[in-house]
Amino acid sequence: METNGVPLTPEQARAALADTDRVRASATALAATPWPTWFFITLTLYVAVLPVTVGGIVADPDWLLPRPAWMAVMLAATALYAALLAVASKSWRERTGVALRLDVLPRRATVPLAVGLPLLLVGGPYAFHATGRAAWLIVSSLIGAAVSVGFHLTFVRLHRRSA
Repeated sequence: METNGVPLTPEQARAALADTDRVRASATALAATPWPTWFFITLTLYVAVLPVTVGGIVADPDWLLPRPAWMAVMLAATALYAALLAVASKSWRERTGVALRLDVLPRRATVPLAVGLPLLLVGGPYAFHATGRAAWLIVSSLIGAAVSVGFHLTFVRLHRRSA
């Protein structure tokens, strides 16, 4: 390594590498900071509402609302969630300089989430469709909300450990 054309001593090179490692660790810790509380609540509510709206869409006869109304609720909720995600990401990036990230979590947690949550959020409504029991929707909503809270707490714990 050189600085201004002058070779660094081994001690200076080690110090520069240590600084690089500290900056990298700091950026990772900041990226692992829990998402803003208002967005965590928005995400949890969205996950809790999703099974009920999908259940209304797949119900044989109109269930509580006509099917087009369920579709409108689903589209409106998804559009609102996407808009709030964009706002949260932009404000977080402006405030911290890093993006909201899931990739700092361990793969042993994110892979089951990526596979299990969609199955849960769609499986409950299809079980409702097959059985006619709304309990499937309630259980799917509660488990989905619990998973959202669990991931938020995982972010909090990861941040505390790396801070």
